[in-house]
Amino acid sequence: MKASRIMAKPLAMLFAAQALMAAAVEVRFERVADQVYAHVGDIGARSASNEGLNANLGLVVTPAGAVLIDSGATFRSARDIHAAIRRVTAQPVRWVINTGGQDHRWLGNGYFEAQGADLIAHATAVRDMRSRGGDQLAALRTLLGAAAEGTVPTLPKRLLEGADARLELGGTVFEFRHRGGGHTPGDMMVWLPHAKVAFAGDIVYVDRLLAVLPVSSTRAWLDAFTDLEHWAPHRIVPGHGRVTDLPAARSQTRAYLEALRTHMKRAVDQGVDISEAVKSFDARPFLHLSSAAELNPGNASRTYLEVERE
Repeated sequence: MKASRIMAKPLAMLFAAQALMAAAVEVRFERVADQVYAHVGDIGARSASNEGLNANLGLVVTPAGAVLIDSGATFRSARDIHAAIRRVTAQPVRWVINTGGQDHRWLGNGYFEAQGADLIAHATAVRDMRSRGGDQLAALRTLLGAAAEGTVPTLPKRLLEGADARLELGGTVFEFRHRGGGHTPGDMMVWLPHAKVAFAGDIVYVDRLLAVLPVSSTRAWLDAFTDLEHWAPHRIVPGHGRVTDLPAARSQTRAYLEALRTHMKRAVDQGVDISEAVKSFDARPFLHLSSAAELNPGNASRTYLEVERE
């Protein structure tokens, strides 16, 4: 009995280690344009298998170093992201740009700051991170257990202000647009004029229905989308879903937001009760998108409440 107990402990440790290894998220950066890459994340919900990284990431390689767009949900997923970057380039990660205040956009920051990267975000995003970061990390710890260990909310120190900003690294120009938020208050798009590529963050969803949160602004979201159209990008890296183009982004993001706002504005103006307004919204053109059945009722009710406040 004693010998079997001695053997059982190493075996249990081995199985636990194998389970953690099996759950490691696969990060792979694919070429979008010359020296511009994207990782397309899982379009499903956060899970142990995707380590909470159910979102897209960007990578831009310049002669002066690499720029990562969004850092993942945990210290461990950030380490996986860094390993994937090394498979693309030997350049150090000089900048990490957070496009918003969702967990998978910034909770990997601590890992990259320890590697010497500058953390960049809009000032509004940092206020959102301070407000919601503790709750986000608590939820991830519940979901991921040991895979969330080592994650420490680490706020960007290089803050962008106002609606427009421009930075340059190694001769590569990065332009930024913030129109008062969207999915989250700090949502910010990144535009690479030389490549005609837009990293839209959570301003664009394809393949999956977008999510309207209590902190969302559908009005600002549509204003930001208008800016995206003015750029006329050749390629769009959305916050969720495959790398795409303007027609797909319009049909799966803009059209849904416009339909929601139009329906709810009419309902509010006519004094229709929120429950009836939600039930009468015609979501059929969008039900082919992943998670649509689950997300649409909440999206509809929150949009009604937003329009009612306006």
